[in-house]
Amino acid sequence: MTPHTPASRRCAAIGMLIAAGMLLAPPALADDSEIRFEVTAGVIAHARLTGAGTVEVGTDRSSARQLLPAATDEEDGGTRLGHADYNFDGYQDLATSATLGQVNESFTVYLYQPDSGRFRVLAAPTGPEISCEGLWTLSPDPASRTLSSSCRSGPMWYSDVYRYQGDRLYLYRSMRGALVETSGMSRVLSLDSAEDMGILVVWSTWDASGKRLERALWNAFDPPLADVPMKGWGASVVPARLPLYSRAGDTATRRYLVKGDRVELLDEADGWLQVRYLNPARGPILGWVKVPDPE
Repeated sequence: MTPHTPASRRCAAIGMLIAAGMLLAPPALADDSEIRFEVTAGVIAHARLTGAGTVEVGTDRSSARQLLPAATDEEDGGTRLGHADYNFDGYQDLATSATLGQVNESFTVYLYQPDSGRFRVLAAPTGPEISCEGLWTLSPDPASRTLSSSCRSGPMWYSDVYRYQGDRLYLYRSMRGALVETSGMSRVLSLDSAEDMGILVVWSTWDASGKRLERALWNAFDPPLADVPMKGWGASVVPARLPLYSRAGDTATRRYLVKGDRVELLDEADGWLQVRYLNPARGPILGWVKVPDPE
């Protein structure tokens, strides 16, 4: 299985994502073919690779053993074993991983079931907004109760952030590349802390039904994990008057921003930027500004 990035997800033209800056540190994985770990107090799990692309696992609660598919590399080997709490229920789960394409780490996770003492596979969500099909370089974050899955496609690193609804994993936050012409943008918007900006991408938040709740342009090196509304990158209006359009591609408007107005960047589309301006009297106002062509 290889990472999937739809053709519509254009890579950012202003640079590359660097793996170390993008990925959260994954749980440690053992290099040997056999591990023992404490699932919970007083319960020890034993897992070993069989050499046939499978892993045998069981606990000292029973003599029964399960034979489960393991993640493998292109030569059906290279499997590593590890464990972490991947569904935040207080029990350690089994993970198998293998490197594909030199940089992508494929994961298969088996969640411990305390009622039966068995392990069941963690099903990876699917859908067009997911950048990395399957589970890749998987990192659990207990503070936000999210799982981050990251993969490389071409020069870009992508990340999907998942949450649980009951026992089901769903896409919580996703990213796509943003094509922003920085020299043209600087003529209309002055970005806050531009030296710390990294690569701007469009992050989206989704609910468990697959409905998009929000978008925000933010640093690709800093995935937003917290369960709070996302803030877009801040900027100030540069010209004396800047037309604010209702939709990208519009040619007429009666709305304008003025020099010094503060905005957040929310989305990008074909040389346009969606911004949010907090009007002191009317509250948040959304609109699109045209990024000038480079001189």
